[in-house]
Amino acid sequence: MNNLPSIALGTWSWGIGAAGGDQVFGNNLTAENLKPVFDEAQKAGLNLWDTAAVYGMGSSETILGEFVKRYPRQQIILSTKFTPQIADNSANPVEKMLNESLKRLGTNYIDIYWIHNPHDVEKWTPQLIPLLKSGKIKQVGVSNHNLDQIKQANSILAKEGFKISAVQNHYSLLYRSSEETGIIDYCSVNDITFFAYMVLEQGALTGKYNSQNPLPEGSGRANSYNKVLPQLEELTNAMKAIGESKNASVAQVAMAWAIAKKTLPIIGVTKVSQVEDAVMVSKIKLSPQEIKSIESLAAKAGVDTRGSWEKAMV
Repeated sequence: MNNLPSIALGTWSWGIGAAGGDQVFGNNLTAENLKPVFDEAQKAGLNLWDTAAVYGMGSSETILGEFVKRYPRQQIILSTKFTPQIADNSANPVEKMLNESLKRLGTNYIDIYWIHNPHDVEKWTPQLIPLLKSGKIKQVGVSNHNLDQIKQANSILAKEGFKISAVQNHYSLLYRSSEETGIIDYCSVNDITFFAYMVLEQGALTGKYNSQNPLPEGSGRANSYNKVLPQLEELTNAMKAIGESKNASVAQVAMAWAIAKKTLPIIGVTKVSQVEDAVMVSKIKLSPQEIKSIESLAAKAGVDTRGSWEKAMV
């Protein structure tokens, strides 16, 4: 895909409610809090925004839509998702969910539309084709799919002259299954952009949290990560040392690693400072030795961060 920035900005933690920012991340953000974040990102050229119908059950898209309408539409790249698990039994559930997303986002087309989970590749993938033909969606992607499922979806689209433009999977120093199973190589060979989500492992790879300063109690991410923070300290300390030599934070080192691996990281943003951090990442270059060192320490940590929603990639 052409004309994409080196980093996408994620809005999973925007909005509240089921699968929303308050429950998963332990925050409670309003449009008023987030407007300066959006404006700063647009000003900096970080204009690729990733959301989903299921994030806060529409509330993430609603907040994003408030900001989108204040800019010329062509200045924004919108990425949202069809989530099979919340589909209804209507005649065209994909189109229906898309139409609801379009309404919340205040637009008549989506730049990248994703099948969020590989619930039934043969059932859902064909429903993207009429939406591509109508122009309601410009490009399509698949998220949380393994290599066989990606190939299957691609072959379904190919029959009508279309293809997958993007794959979005969990990929970080701690979770490299898309690399180990050949998905990233497949994307590279087939001109598919690989979007890496949870590059910062919901904050566990930012250096901000440790056993003395855990993630916010009561949040989903605290339940997932607080128990393993002691195992990550050797890794985050090494990332801190690398960062100090480049005037970069631990989080920026994690993002720079993802870019060095030829992926496009999605970074959740809730503060202007996080946008400023993301802008600087493209200037950070890690040496092969630095990459090898932190990958080795990540493996040594022995932490499994696969999400409850994720199937094994093999």
